Amino acid sequence: MDRSSQIIRTSWIGIITNVLLATFKAVVGALSNSVAIVMDAVNNLSDALSSVITIVGTKLSQRPADRKHPFGFGRIEYFSAITIAVIVLSAGITSLIESVKKIFDPTEPSYTKVTLVVIIVAIVVKLVLGYYVKKKGEDLKSDALIASGSDALFDAVITLATLISAGVMLLWNVSLDGILGALISVIIIKAGVEMLESPVNELLGTSIPAEFSNQIREEVAEFEGVHGVFDLILHNYGPDVKIGSMHVNVYDTMSAHDIHGLTRKISMQMYERHGIIMTVGVYSVATGENKQTELQAKVLHIIASHKEIVQVHGLYYSEEDNMLSVDIVPDISIHDDAALIRQLTEELQPLAPGKQVIVVVDHNYSE
Repeated sequence: MDRSSQIIRTSWIGIITNVLLATFKAVVGALSNSVAIVMDAVNNLSDALSSVITIVGTKLSQRPADRKHPFGFGRIEYFSAITIAVIVLSAGITSLIESVKKIFDPTEPSYTKVTLVVIIVAIVVKLVLGYYVKKKGEDLKSDALIASGSDALFDAVITLATLISAGVMLLWNVSLDGILGALISVIIIKAGVEMLESPVNELLGTSIPAEFSNQIREEVAEFEGVHGVFDLILHNYGPDVKIGSMHVNVYDTMSAHDIHGLTRKISMQMYERHGIIMTVGVYSVATGENKQTELQAKVLHIIASHKEIVQVHGLYYSEEDNMLSVDIVPDISIHDDAALIRQLTEELQPLAPGKQVIVVVDHNYSE
């Protein structure tokens, strides 16, 4: 079963569980003539909404790419997760408002044996459902499922807090309903904000996890003919589609045919192993005893004296184009790129008198 099918199946389990729980509450409420239990049954039906949103989002994300959306619709999953997170946030804010009201105007809860049984069943079912859905979401890397599972867990926690408050009131005549409700509401609001963080970051364009970035670099460095991997960039178009680019160093003695074969092999491996549509650029490294190799050594020596520069690559010198160009990656202590460029240009200019010296500041797009 593929990832999307598992997400949909898990969401259906959530819907069916909420419907069964709502039916149980409705029947018990009707038999015991309890309007509160019947209304709680209706609330359970609304809880199924997050699972419905997850299913709809997953289905829409599977739509094939078209001319307006050449990378597909995978990012719709992030919108699903954002919608569910907003629902959780709204529930937390509503709960906080009601809890604060109860702090200033406490009411004594009234429970019968029937309502207590219903509450305990609801707590157990919601805890099991929430844990299962959230765990599947983490396994499948689905923000929508994680948010949906968290929503169910918070429902169980709120109900449990209400039950504890009722017990304290009955035993010691102390009302904790509003205080417990307010504390849990704050926790829910905080969790709702955290739920928003992951999908919003994916839409904005988050950095590549360091572990994944290093893995890709190590895999590419193992190819024969590769003598350095640079400028790794990845764009996420949903959990299943990634677009990327990188540069590799190759010796200047390598033929165009061999370079073509090398970049093709790298691209194929990135797609087969990671689902990345990777574009591979090439930097030429001078070899042998010639002016190009001598100049390369001098440029690297000058740049190596700058401890704030963590990487140098892409050296290009051309008499024909009348230019010397080099790319550098500074560390996070550098905030004025223009000043660094001016300083390096002045230091490198004597190596290429009369030539245009271009220093390009690159940035590390992985963590």
